[in-house]
Amino acid sequence: MKIAILGTRGVPNHHGGFEQFAEYFSVYLASRDHHVYVYNSHDHPYQEAKFNGVNIIHCYDAESKIGTAGQFIYDLNCIIDARKRNFDVILQLGYTSNSIWYWFLPKKPVIITNMDGMEWKRSKYSKKVRKFLKFAEKLAVKSSDYLIADSIGIQDYLQDTYNKTSEYIAYGAEVFKNPNQEVLSKYNVEKNEYCVLIARLEPENNIETIIEGYVQSNLFYPLIIFGGLNEFGKNLKLKYANDLRIQFVGANYNQNQLNNMRYHSRYYFHGHSVGGTNPSLLEAMSSNTLIIANNNIFNKSILGTEALYFDTSNDIKIILDQDKAFKLKKQFSEANISKINDCFNWSTINNHYETFILGTLNK
Repeated sequence: MKIAILGTRGVPNHHGGFEQFAEYFSVYLASRDHHVYVYNSHDHPYQEAKFNGVNIIHCYDAESKIGTAGQFIYDLNCIIDARKRNFDVILQLGYTSNSIWYWFLPKKPVIITNMDGMEWKRSKYSKKVRKFLKFAEKLAVKSSDYLIADSIGIQDYLQDTYNKTSEYIAYGAEVFKNPNQEVLSKYNVEKNEYCVLIARLEPENNIETIIEGYVQSNLFYPLIIFGGLNEFGKNLKLKYANDLRIQFVGANYNQNQLNNMRYHSRYYFHGHSVGGTNPSLLEAMSSNTLIIANNNIFNKSILGTEALYFDTSNDIKIILDQDKAFKLKKQFSEANISKINDCFNWSTINNHYETFILGTLNK
């Protein structure tokens, strides 16, 4: 088939979860002799026309000049270009800034949309923006031939809200092997004597809840926080500057280093509360870490009983003060790695996507 992947900033991944998936899946499809095209921002660091057999189409992206509104221009440019290409399938990853252009989508291809999470619930957005996102979600459901949900929670939500079926396909991960402790010296920590939080520094990721619980606790190990320092992050860094345990170290996109930091940590915090199966959660599960996660359906449907959960900062304080859970690390991490091997490995996920997409063409 001839397939286009829209909705990301491009491959190879230099941004986030959808880009990571687009990279793995596009290369897989190319290896299966499909004709694959991924749309990249014009200023993406990778400027070649091919990436491991995948065709790269660069389109103008105004985000660097005018901010978030530039994403709408970028998505429109991608859709207009797609009209010229005679694709069999267009796979849209997310809907936030492309659904309003649905009437420009070419008529021939099957339109499949991965609905991501419930973006309109993100507290970082104003009421007007959240109202728009709810509208955009509705447009995406209406204009897509098929929907993909990356978690059971999202699948249930789409059925209950829109009476629309969707295919449940999660993200993938690779089990982390061959760990070493070299990166620990970079952050001046010792094995099992630090905790880790890796996330975009946004309110809905419960960053402050985690930090507040940590500050209230008596645990003397440092909390290493990975994430780009946006305005919200800068305010948190200033607010908790007097607690030397709380260490904001900025973003790090070196997966080997991040995997090692997870692997050797005492506890790993996953505060994401909005969305489906978050890629960083699967990466944590594959990295031999003991996870303390926000108590919601998205996280619990993946982790089950092999994690600790929190609702409030006091829950975190209690877990850290008792510090009894660390003895469960081996048991929990081995069970979570088994889940990655059995259900969430990239080979299984890629094959599921390919089979589903080919099935839609046959229909």
